[in-house]
Amino acid sequence: MVQFIQNITFSITHYYKKWGHFTKNIAVGLALVLLYTSLHSCSPQFLEKFGVTTTEAATTIVPPLSTRRSQIVDAKGRVVLLRGINWFGMEVEGHVPHGLWVRDYKEMLAQIKSLGYNVIRLPYSVQALRSKDIKGIDFYIGSNKDFQDKTPLEIMDIVIKEAQRQGLLILLDSHRLNDKVESELWYGDGFTENDWINTWTLLAKRYKSYSNVIGADLWSEPHGRASWGTGDRATDWRLAAERAGNAILGVNPNWLIVVSGVEKNVPGQKLSAHWWAGNLEGVRKYPVRLKIPRKLVYSPHEYYGSFQPWFSEPTFPKNLYRRWEIGFNYIATQGIAPILIGEFGGYHVDTKSKEGIWQRQFVDYIDKNKLSFTYWCWNPNSKGTGGILLDDWKNINTEKQKLLSKLLR
Repeated sequence: MVQFIQNITFSITHYYKKWGHFTKNIAVGLALVLLYTSLHSCSPQFLEKFGVTTTEAATTIVPPLSTRRSQIVDAKGRVVLLRGINWFGMEVEGHVPHGLWVRDYKEMLAQIKSLGYNVIRLPYSVQALRSKDIKGIDFYIGSNKDFQDKTPLEIMDIVIKEAQRQGLLILLDSHRLNDKVESELWYGDGFTENDWINTWTLLAKRYKSYSNVIGADLWSEPHGRASWGTGDRATDWRLAAERAGNAILGVNPNWLIVVSGVEKNVPGQKLSAHWWAGNLEGVRKYPVRLKIPRKLVYSPHEYYGSFQPWFSEPTFPKNLYRRWEIGFNYIATQGIAPILIGEFGGYHVDTKSKEGIWQRQFVDYIDKNKLSFTYWCWNPNSKGTGGILLDDWKNINTEKQKLLSKLLR
């Protein structure tokens, strides 16, 4: 490869020195441009002869991440598309990622990586991280010995460290306060707003040296009384996101701050109904204001449900693109901030059922608009959606993975 560079450099330098139009330095620069162009047009087989692996070059992401208008970029300024999966369990009563009664966590992470995902959205509950209790790990199968006698927080440490070793990014997700229900708001059910924010600042400090932990998904699904742009400190999610986001950036300025939408209660909203966390219409007039720029990402959730009126409209599925643009994607279209679809998923991916049609349309929309996402979910025991894994926790749902593969290329 070195000889290849030298040959190109010599040829251009010789040519332009002969004509007297360029200095050697400029010629060398032109040589490197030509080299770059040539490398990108070469076949992988040709490049491998010279020790260049195109896959590694294309997928290497260098944290910390930041934003540039509608794009997420890495530390080298390269555009990043986050292609992720949700692996839940730490937010519910077991306090650990699910499936560890069947398989070792390292094996799980390796399989996620092998399928083409580059980030795991890792849900947790405030209660879990304050607890010392874990369950749902079968140590008798000879796996997960690293977790023996560990607390949930220490298990999170181990998972993150191993993910880093395997080249996987982690997006932390405050999914619940207690481990039994999903609260409407970021406080309640025995916890205060300070409990929620203090948990975030603890994690921001704890994982500051872990470059693969890329950010904080502040609160998974504000809904019910949660509002946006109302100015009511008790319910205005936009104001709470600012308080938490700025507190996190105060101790860890490298993280992305990921802000989901609400369900309703947005002054002047155009659409009459949304999913939990799916309503980001309020960003038009009331954007989240962070003290450190270029760290904000907005994150809607999207699912199928026959009870939602838009799935019964006569224009379905053509009505979906308009909904998505009004509800959230105008944020990216107008260059306000990037969009990361925090959750979407479902059992069906066929071409006949409404859920299958919806899910295919949404994957096409993500692909067309170059949006980041974290699919719900890895777990097969997710009621209402199922997962990428089948019930044996080992084999994959090939139809789902095939559909998502167009986003993972």
